[in-house]
Amino acid sequence: MSNTTVRNAQISDAQAIQAIYAPMVERTAISFELEPPTVEEMAKRIGSTLPTYPYLVAERDGQIIGYAYASQHRAREAYRWSVDVTVYISPEAHRSGVGRALYDVLLPTLKRQGFHAAYAGIALPNDGSVGLHEALGFAHIGTYPEVGFKQGAWHDVGYWRIALDVSSPPKPTLPFMDISPQV
Repeated sequence: MSNTTVRNAQISDAQAIQAIYAPMVERTAISFELEPPTVEEMAKRIGSTLPTYPYLVAERDGQIIGYAYASQHRAREAYRWSVDVTVYISPEAHRSGVGRALYDVLLPTLKRQGFHAAYAGIALPNDGSVGLHEALGFAHIGTYPEVGFKQGAWHDVGYWRIALDVSSPPKPTLPFMDISPQV
């Protein structure tokens, strides 16, 4: 197996990212979107995320095989030290360390930015994602039963949390564009 490298996403990665994500939208309940976003929409999402939050890709042999990013947890100001995290891995790269490699860069970056905790929502069942998050130290904090309806069925979403920066009171968070990520 070749080495996996992790780097900051670029707008030009939108096509590869969309190719990983679209089948998840079309064929699974992992994503609650009903229609896959276009390449142009993915480019907009990357561009709007990067100034504030990390958006990373994993490459192996010159191919993007996974991506991860952070996003706002909630809109109210007191939530500003909390962040949501998302990871998607190409099916042929499942269980090969790609998710861990992405999180090994994403989580320390979020900590350097001053975020207090990261939250992951996982549509259930999804043993692979649950296993990855728990192996990294995320703790299950609850489940919303039957919160989404897709593919003719109701689906639960479980939530997992990991502490990042336990300073109290917290320092202001830093925008991603203002730090020098070691990617």
